[in-house]
Amino acid sequence: MADRKAYQRNRRRKKRGNQRKWIVPVSIAAVIVIAGAGCFAVWKGFGVKAAPEEIVQDYFALVNEGKYEEMYGMLSNKSKEKISKKDFVTRNENIYEGIDASDVKVKQKGETEYKDGRKEAYVSYSTNMNTSADEISFENKMKLVKEEKAYRIDWDSTLIFPALKDEYKVQISTQPAVRGSILDRNGGLLAGQGTVSEVGIVPGKLGDKKAEAIQKIADILGMTADDIDQKLSASYVKEDSFVPVKEISKNQTEVEEKLLKIPGIMINDKEERVYPLGAAAGHLTGYVQAVTAEDLEKLKGKGYNENSVIGKSGLERAFEEELKAVDGHSIDIVDADGVKIENLALKPAEKGKDVKVTIDSLMQQKAYEQFASDPGTAAAMNPKTGEVLALVSTPGYDPNEFIMGMSDKRWKELNDDKNKPLTNRWYTTWVPGSTFKAVTAAIGVDSGKIKPDENMGYVGLKWQKDASWGDYFVTTLTDYGQEVNLENALVYSDNIYFARASLAIGEDIEKEYFKKMGFDEEIPFELGIVSSTYDDDDKIDSQIQLADTGYGQGQLLVNPIHMLSMYTMFVNAGNMIQPTILYQDAPQGKIWKEGVVSAETAELVKNDLVQVIENPSGTGAKAKIDGLYMLGKTGTAEIKESQDDTNGVERGWFVCETIEDVERPVVAAGMVEDVKEKGGSNYVTEKVREIVAAYEQ
Repeated sequence: MADRKAYQRNRRRKKRGNQRKWIVPVSIAAVIVIAGAGCFAVWKGFGVKAAPEEIVQDYFALVNEGKYEEMYGMLSNKSKEKISKKDFVTRNENIYEGIDASDVKVKQKGETEYKDGRKEAYVSYSTNMNTSADEISFENKMKLVKEEKAYRIDWDSTLIFPALKDEYKVQISTQPAVRGSILDRNGGLLAGQGTVSEVGIVPGKLGDKKAEAIQKIADILGMTADDIDQKLSASYVKEDSFVPVKEISKNQTEVEEKLLKIPGIMINDKEERVYPLGAAAGHLTGYVQAVTAEDLEKLKGKGYNENSVIGKSGLERAFEEELKAVDGHSIDIVDADGVKIENLALKPAEKGKDVKVTIDSLMQQKAYEQFASDPGTAAAMNPKTGEVLALVSTPGYDPNEFIMGMSDKRWKELNDDKNKPLTNRWYTTWVPGSTFKAVTAAIGVDSGKIKPDENMGYVGLKWQKDASWGDYFVTTLTDYGQEVNLENALVYSDNIYFARASLAIGEDIEKEYFKKMGFDEEIPFELGIVSSTYDDDDKIDSQIQLADTGYGQGQLLVNPIHMLSMYTMFVNAGNMIQPTILYQDAPQGKIWKEGVVSAETAELVKNDLVQVIENPSGTGAKAKIDGLYMLGKTGTAEIKESQDDTNGVERGWFVCETIEDVERPVVAAGMVEDVKEKGGSNYVTEKVREIVAAYEQ
C-alpha cells in the first residue's frame, strides 16, 4: 500500500510548499539543446584560433552540455578577474537549472561587428528556451576581445539574461494550485479541500515539566515522544515558534479539549485535502502522496514539481490526469533588495478539474456500516445503466490519516492487523460459491443441456458420478423431495443438481460461455480490477473440477463487480451491462457483452431466481422486502485443504437484483470472508437486504 518514506517526504515538503526559491547562485535542473535549421552548429572544440561566430557556437554548445567549468575557460582575463571559477559555475548552473531551462535555441542575427582594428567583436543573436514557467525569448549581444591572437568572451551576467546585472538575482515564485474535487452523484464531497485542525507546540510555553507534557501530547495523538522531540529539535525552532505536530479532523472535539489543557499547545485551522467518508470509502477514494523522484522522471514535462502530490490508489489514481493541479510559476529578475526589475516568464496556476462519480454516499456509508465488523466486500450497481452506486472493502482505512500525519505506531498497526485493512477486497477475485449457480443455469438452458422442467431424479444428499471418483463426493444440505428440477435446485441451492448439470454441459461449452461472459479478460472498469478466471491454465482438468465448477467451486475465481455485471443479463434480455463509475447526466448504459444468452433464457432463469427470495423456503427468503420484487442467490464457498478438512473457512455470499421498472433499480452483492460460525450465507443475506432496503426508501 502506502510508501512510508514517500509519506514522510510529503510532510517535509509541505512545510516548504509556499516558500519562494531564490537563485543567488542557487538551485535547479536543466536540459539545454541547441537545435534547428539556421541555429548555431554543434561544438567543434575550443583552443584553436576560431572566428567570433565559432566562439559563440562553442560557448552555447557547452551550455547545452552543462559544462560550466569549460565555459569559464573561454572567458577573457579581465572577466576572470571579476568572477572566480567557482562563482561562475555556481551562478550559471543554478540559474539555468533553477528555471528548468530546456530546448534552448540560439540564432545569429546580422553580421558580426568589429571594432578597434578587429580587437573587439560583437555577435548578435536571439534566444528561445522553455522553462518551468513559460517560454522565454530575448535578443542579446556577446562581446569578444582578442587576447594572444585568439578571441575570448567579455563576460558578465547579462549574457544569461540582458537585464540581469551581476548584483541582481533570478527569483522563482510558485503559486500553489488546488487539486480537483471528487464528488458523488449528488454533488457531495468524497475528496477535496476542507478545513482541518493543525496541532502545534510553542516550546517556550511547555513549562517546567516539558518531558511530561510532551508524553501526554504524544499519547493523545497516537505518537511517540521521540516523534515530537524530533520536530522540536529542528534548526528553525525557537522558544516562541509554532511547531506543527499533527493535523486532526475538525470533528475530534474531545481530542482538542484534552490537548488544550496542556501548556504550550496551539490549534489552528488549516486548508487541507480531506475525505469526508473516511474509512467507509478509503479503498474507493484512495489517497494522494508526494511525488517521488521516480515519479518526476516518469512524468517529466507534465506539470509536476517536487512539491506536487499524485494519486496513489482508488479514484485519486484512476482520475489523476483530470484531478491534478498545475502550480503557477513566475520567473523574475530582482535587485539586491528584492524589488522586481523584469518578469521573464509567467505561468498562471491551473486548478485541477472536479470529477463526478456515480457513487451514492448514503448507500456507500450504509454498506460500510453493514460490513464493517467483518473482513469482506460489498458492491452495488444500477443494472440498467451500469452505474456503480457503492463499493466497499472492510475493514477499511481512513485516507485522512495519510494526509494529516500518521505516526510510525499507527502505520505498524495497520500493517500488522490480522484483518488486513489495507487490502482492497473488491479489487480482487473470490470463490463465488452457489451465487454462480445462476450462471450455470443460464449456460445450461441456453445451450439446451438443461431442460428446466425435467426431473433429474433424486439421488440423496451425497453423490458421485461413478467409482472412478474414489472417495470424493458432492454433497448438498437440503432434502427438498423428489422433484429435482431447475427451479427447486435454485430455490434450495442444490449442489448435486448443478454438479450433474455441469457435467452434462461439458467443458467445451462451459468455456465457450465463460469467454462470452468476460472471463480471462480485462474488465472495462475505470478503477482497474482483477479479471475473473475459471482455471489457472485455461483448462478444466478433470470431471471432478467440472462438476465443482457448476456450483461455484473448483478453480473459479470471480471479481464482485464482474459478478454484478453477469447478473445484469437476467434483466437485460441476455446482455451484460458494462460497469462504470464516471457520472453522466443522462446515462444510457453500455452493453459490454451482447447476447450472452437469449432473452428467453434470461427470462426463465430470472423467474426461477425470484423464487429464491419469494418462496418462504428459499435460501434467500430473508432478503424479501415488502412491495419490492427481486431475484437473488445465496452462496457459501468452502475453502479447505481436503473434503474431510473441518478447519477451513466458509466464504458467505449473497446477490440480489430488482426485476421491475422501479425508480431506483439496483443489483447488489456482498461477501464475508468467513461465515462458518455466523449462520452461513444468511449472515450476508440480511446485510445486503439492509443496504437495498435503505436505498429504496
